[in-house]
Amino acid sequence: MKILHLISRIIVGLVFMFSGFVKGIDPLGFAYRLEDYFQVWGTEWMAPAAVILSVLLSAMEFVLGFVILLNLKPKVSSWLLLGVMAFFTCLTFYDALENPVPDCGCFGDAIKLTNWQTFFKNVLLFVPTLILFSWRKKASDRCSNIKAYGIAGIVTALFIALCFYCYQHLPIIDFMDWKKGNKMYTEADSALPVKYYVTYRNKATAEEKEFLLPNYPFNDSLWMSQWEFVNQRVDDPNLRYGADLQIVDLEGNDVTDLIIRTPGKNFILVSWDIEKANKQGLLDMDLFARQSIRDGYNFIVLTSSLPEEIDKISTELDLRLMFFQADDVTLKTMVRANPGLILMKDGVVIDKWSHNDFMEYRKFKDKMLTVH
Repeated sequence: MKILHLISRIIVGLVFMFSGFVKGIDPLGFAYRLEDYFQVWGTEWMAPAAVILSVLLSAMEFVLGFVILLNLKPKVSSWLLLGVMAFFTCLTFYDALENPVPDCGCFGDAIKLTNWQTFFKNVLLFVPTLILFSWRKKASDRCSNIKAYGIAGIVTALFIALCFYCYQHLPIIDFMDWKKGNKMYTEADSALPVKYYVTYRNKATAEEKEFLLPNYPFNDSLWMSQWEFVNQRVDDPNLRYGADLQIVDLEGNDVTDLIIRTPGKNFILVSWDIEKANKQGLLDMDLFARQSIRDGYNFIVLTSSLPEEIDKISTELDLRLMFFQADDVTLKTMVRANPGLILMKDGVVIDKWSHNDFMEYRKFKDKMLTVH
């Protein structure tokens, strides 16, 4: 039993610490997942507290794993562990049955699990949890109460400080596709065929059908008189971001490939909601954009906001930025800031910055553009 108890402590402690850490260094990412749950549960009023809950839940998980690994206050920690595991096992069983959110985010974006995989992971983890709980009365405290609670308090404070740092800046480890060093498209010599689709709507019934070009009845004049063009899309398997990112201009034209494959150094300012963006960050980037464009660099803004919202903020702040639109979920994965800046070169992500780390253009140019 002592060996089983030790193995159980190591397994549970490391799993909890890892799970808390990968979520804690990306508090915005976990907050977005909590907001998804608030929406499906009909508790959207909790959304303003998502970031705070993200930090507190991550800290709870990390510190609980820490005290279990070090065998601090085993009688207290085993009860807490049993309660946490019982709650989340029931929750993940509900998720697996109903699938309200495709990925619960138990390991953040570091490891993607389906809801059923998450549930079975919790079932397996329940075995060492029960071993720790059954052994709780025989396990002796390694430290006095003051020392044990003091250590736990210090670890909690340090972990929350780390979460706050990552929230103010960017995650210290980036698990997303748009991380430094990633090339966002495949080279031509290994490229796969690109597929083009068009959607038509029946004028009488409003039924819509999508066709893979050139497989649609464009030669049938009767059919063409009864159906009207709606839109088109491109499925390019050579783009690493796949179908998740579609960049369109304000007239609705797809310019994804043009922007991502533009050679040389390019700046992309990401603001998933222009009205909620840090206003000083937008002003700083407006001046930054004008200076960088004069030096021959491209600078665009990606947002999911509507044209009227863009016009409102542009008029209010006197912005002269070039705006394009993309899905808000995708933009949130590109950079965990609103706004956040991405520097690309020949389709490769060179670096990313939160609005809290924006620099004046001349200082930025001396530090980054002369090096890369």
